Amino acid sequence: MDLNAVLPTLIAGYLLGSVPFGLILTKLTGAGDLRSIGSGNIGATNVLRTGRKGLAAATLLLDLAKGFAAVWLAGELPGGDPALGGLAAVIGHCFPVWLKFRGGKGVATLMGVSLGLGWQIGLVYAVVWLGMLAITRISSLSGMSAAVSAPLAALAFGLGDYVPALAILALLVLWLHRANIARLRAGTEPKVGSKG
Repeated sequence: MDLNAVLPTLIAGYLLGSVPFGLILTKLTGAGDLRSIGSGNIGATNVLRTGRKGLAAATLLLDLAKGFAAVWLAGELPGGDPALGGLAAVIGHCFPVWLKFRGGKGVATLMGVSLGLGWQIGLVYAVVWLGMLAITRISSLSGMSAAVSAPLAALAFGLGDYVPALAILALLVLWLHRANIARLRAGTEPKVGSKG
């Protein structure tokens, strides 16, 4: 890795990741300020709480796309490190400077990063995420399981260079879900589509 490329890679990744698509889409469509709804975060799960499934899907895809784009862009920079670009993008999504560092929990953006680093990693991520969601209908558990699967998939498919960044991001996702983990342990975590 070229040290001269580290700063541009981090800045580009962070700025891409920090675009709050959920907040922008809900404001543009008159769905209100996403930060005053549900959990208050800017991710697709909270957008779904507005009752706008199309907006939630668009948010998920755009958050995924910015993670993928950050990895791609880092790879195009002279001496850039795609894993570092992806790391910065997820951090940007979770802690956007424009929103006083209160963002989302990184699950969709991390899927985009996983896809960008290797289609195999992205495929495992998607299968675990969707599979757990189908079985449990618990968004937080599905997202955390997918995040943990990413470094394991990278290791299994011989993409060991990406393991450290993906492991850091998996830990970040788990930490940001600490309140969800407490509710899961208490048996009070709501399921997708429930009123609770």
